[in-house]
Amino acid sequence: MSFFIASEESIKGGAVTDVYFERVAGALKGKGINPEVSMEIRAGSLPSDLQWSVFTGLEEVLELIEELPVTVRSIDEGTIFRAGEPVMSLKGRYLDFGIFETAVLGLICQATGIATNAARCKLAAGDRPVISFGARRMHPAIAPMIERNAFVGGCDGVATIESARRIGEEPVGTMSHTLMLCSPNEKDAIEAFDESLDPEIKRVVLIDTFQDEKFGALHAAEILGKKLYAVRLDTPNSRRGDFRRIMEEVRWELDIRGYDHVKLMVSGGLDEYKIIEYNGVADAYGVGTHISNSRVVDFSMDIVEVEGEPFAKRGKKSGLKQLWKCCDCGLRVQELSNTKNLLCPDCGRKMEGLLRERFADGGKLLPDSSPRELRSYVLSQVDGLKL
Repeated sequence: MSFFIASEESIKGGAVTDVYFERVAGALKGKGINPEVSMEIRAGSLPSDLQWSVFTGLEEVLELIEELPVTVRSIDEGTIFRAGEPVMSLKGRYLDFGIFETAVLGLICQATGIATNAARCKLAAGDRPVISFGARRMHPAIAPMIERNAFVGGCDGVATIESARRIGEEPVGTMSHTLMLCSPNEKDAIEAFDESLDPEIKRVVLIDTFQDEKFGALHAAEILGKKLYAVRLDTPNSRRGDFRRIMEEVRWELDIRGYDHVKLMVSGGLDEYKIIEYNGVADAYGVGTHISNSRVVDFSMDIVEVEGEPFAKRGKKSGLKQLWKCCDCGLRVQELSNTKNLLCPDCGRKMEGLLRERFADGGKLLPDSSPRELRSYVLSQVDGLKL
């Protein structure tokens, strides 16, 4: 018995593919047909009619095709894109890479969805930290993928140990309900938690296992005093009522007793809209399912050129495209990839081609960026956007 996951060898060997690609390959080989094609990736629409999304998953695609004789063009990982815009293309002999269409799309569809929801939550939270808490909602084998893309999308930290190690960050967490339940009483639990932690780790105490949130917060503050960094409210829905008013009451009671240094962290069932609702009181958020179980971005991968000639199925525009962005006014337009030195039709300024060659002749053409660099790039673009 083993976990129900595909190995890296089976993914790179083309076993994780829809069977019809294998049958197509057999039919083409039988007739000696293997044309050079260009395949373009784009999403005709975005989940829930979102206005923008964050492109991620590129590094894993390049890992997948590292030994294939193909040329890959794409926008930068972490780039904001919109429905209908090309984000990537692959060019080569069809039989050399066509069987990997399923895997390529799987790598970017889910990663992009996660990064997008993370970016939306961070945009809603502003300067307040947002921590990824959702690994427990998905298969543990993909936890590092989930939390990497949550971090790249804008989360300030991730909770699981392996995920944090992979992105070069320290894991972020608080105490759990289980510590409260396994201890003789709340005071012993809080003291044990404090005594077991390194001094540099911030003390964030969960306060709603047994008590009303107000009294739980005051109890924690009395025990730890200045060492208490924050209290975490993870109140179940069956006990919440007007959750913002509960937080306001906790804040008031802490402040009038001299515990105004204690921050309020909120978790449980959050999304970007609830974050906006709670921003006036909450200081930090732990977001789980809304990020880890994000709707995928429904990319498609279609042939747009055959043997260098524009050629596509019905409903798709023929010809390999370039996505251009005006360096001044931000206008974005699509033209055939052989277009050079395009000027903005609105302001007349120079436009920048966003799709660049990433892989050719068996190797990467551009260096990878670190997760923290990608996160900074995403946040620089998201600043000023609307949800």
